[in-house]
Amino acid sequence: MQKPLPYRSSWMTEELDDVSLIARTFFEREVVPNIERFAEQHEVDRETWLKAGAAGLLLISVPEEYGGGGGTFAHEAVVLQEQGWAGDDALGYHIHSAITPHYIVEYGTEEQKRAWLPKLASGEHVCAIAMTEPGTGSDLQAVKTTARRDGNDYVINGAKTFITNASHADIIIIVARTGDHGAKGISLIVAEVDDLPGFTRGRVLRKIGQHGNDTRELAFADMRVPVVNRLGEEGQGFYQLMHQLPQERLAVSVIAVAAAELAVRLATQYAKERKAFGKPIIEFQTMAHRLAECATDVLAARTFLDHCIGLHVDGKLDAVTASQIKYWSTDMQVSVIDRCLQVFGGYGYMMEYPIARMYAGARVQQIYAGTNEIMKELISRSL
Repeated sequence: MQKPLPYRSSWMTEELDDVSLIARTFFEREVVPNIERFAEQHEVDRETWLKAGAAGLLLISVPEEYGGGGGTFAHEAVVLQEQGWAGDDALGYHIHSAITPHYIVEYGTEEQKRAWLPKLASGEHVCAIAMTEPGTGSDLQAVKTTARRDGNDYVINGAKTFITNASHADIIIIVARTGDHGAKGISLIVAEVDDLPGFTRGRVLRKIGQHGNDTRELAFADMRVPVVNRLGEEGQGFYQLMHQLPQERLAVSVIAVAAAELAVRLATQYAKERKAFGKPIIEFQTMAHRLAECATDVLAARTFLDHCIGLHVDGKLDAVTASQIKYWSTDMQVSVIDRCLQVFGGYGYMMEYPIARMYAGARVQQIYAGTNEIMKELISRSL
């Protein structure tokens, strides 16, 4: 049973409590017992997505008429929170549920929504978004993947890397260049990739952490996708990305704070049980003060995060504030987990201990969804 937080988040409701319980049960039964196996195979079982769909956890904030749960981002947040508290970094839930479908909801036609969203909600299909390319990183205006118009099709050529859910993905939103250089030349095109000629899933990427997370390269060689699969108007892709990225950064922040809270909980429990020189190590001032600092850091992060979730649910979260919570919470996550690992001594360096997996998995949080250096640049422009 999860230990309650020091206070109740202002945006929580009884309905969200029920969602939390469902999510907690799902992660405890379907994911946590399989974390080591998922890490060995570098992906979750395909069936895991179907079970998440059956539990009603996928696309929980997408309108009900498209198979979703009809909730708000707060519903996504409690699922992400429970995932973080469970110590799971294998299931690419935030990409599949909290990020990618909302491009379809916001910019898709009625036909596109009804064709793609229900299968994503059930887990029958898995989705990914292909932004990053070798050499581009956070600079989305420098995308080199091209989509050339040929009759009723786009002919797509290029390569993507670091793509979450790439092994299982049936539907991929591709960030491609349909026009001149710069922001105005980018469009978002949805590819249904099952047996699609010209589509190749590249090598599975061996990462420092998050070993159970499905991450690999993708390649497109004269891959033809119908023009009707484009989301919105041609050339609007960059602006669509900029509008949706605050939610992605907030989702990353939810995971960061939950993971840090778990680290403090695990370290505190261990410090009460582990003895040195005849007494629990938590009775040593150095150790007690370390945990006191970490507990304070995560509480400060939680209150900042709650403020941002409340803003987003009310439609008031701007790009600058989203950048602030993303960089600050992920920096905090890495720092807190590092300090908590030290409590475990040599055992903290052993991968069979959750704190070691958390330490390795946390580092990428400062990199994806826009590096923290980019976040600070965006913030500084607003000053």
